[in-house]
Amino acid sequence: MSQAPLSGKLTLVTGASRGIGLAVADALHAAGAHVVRLARSLRDGATERRTDLRCDVTDPAAVDRAVARVLGELGVPDVVVNNAGIFFIKRIEETSPAEFAQTLAVNLTGPFLVARALVPHLVRRGAGDLVTIGSVSDHVAYSGSTAYAASKYGLRGMHEVLRQDLARTGVRTTLVSPGPVDTPIWDAVDPDSKPGFTKRSAMMQAGDVAAAVLYAVTQPLRVDVTEIRLMPTVYTARG
Repeated sequence: MSQAPLSGKLTLVTGASRGIGLAVADALHAAGAHVVRLARSLRDGATERRTDLRCDVTDPAAVDRAVARVLGELGVPDVVVNNAGIFFIKRIEETSPAEFAQTLAVNLTGPFLVARALVPHLVRRGAGDLVTIGSVSDHVAYSGSTAYAASKYGLRGMHEVLRQDLARTGVRTTLVSPGPVDTPIWDAVDPDSKPGFTKRSAMMQAGDVAAAVLYAVTQPLRVDVTEIRLMPTVYTARG
C-alpha cells in the first residue's frame, strides 16, 4: 500500500470536532484524503485538504444544505463516516421523553439523514464506502443504557438493511462497533469512581477506532469489511 492510500479521495465525517470523529478525520487526512468535517460546534472554513461545515445532523434542512454544498463545491464523497453521537447512563424511569428523543435524533436519525442524502449519489457512481460508528451497545445490553441501546441497536439494524440494499452496487458498508473509548463522552459518567466500569486508563483510544476505519476503507475493491468489533484488552462487564 502506498504512503497515501487515500490520495485524491474525498471523505466526509460527522461529529468530527472531537473524540472519535476528530481522530477519524485526522487519520483520513493523514492518508491523503480531502476531509469534510461536519459538527455543530465547527465554523465554516477551509484549509489544505480540509473543509469544515457547521451542521446539526438532526436537522434535515441543515443536512441537505451541507450535502448540497459538498456536492456542488467538491463532488461526491468517496468515504462517508457516520459518527456523530451522544451518550449517557440513566435507568428508564430516570430518562425523560426529551432525553430519549434527543438520543434517537442524534444517534439514529442523524445517520439516517446523512445516508439518505448521500447514498443515492454513491450508488449512481457505483463506488464508495459508507462507514457507521456503532458501539458495543449495538449488540450487548447494559443496565441503565435504555436510550443509548435503543439508538445503537436501531443503528445496527439500519446498517444491516443498507448492507443488503447496497450489495452489488459497488458501495461498501462497514459497521465499526467499539467498546469503551477514552473520549470526553465519559466526562459526565466518571467511570473511574464507579465500581464495575472500565477505568479510563484501560480504555481504547480514539485513534484505535480511526485505525479500524482506515483499514476498512483502504482495502482492495474486492474486499468488503462488513463489520469490525473492538474491545479493550482489559475490560469489565459494565462498560
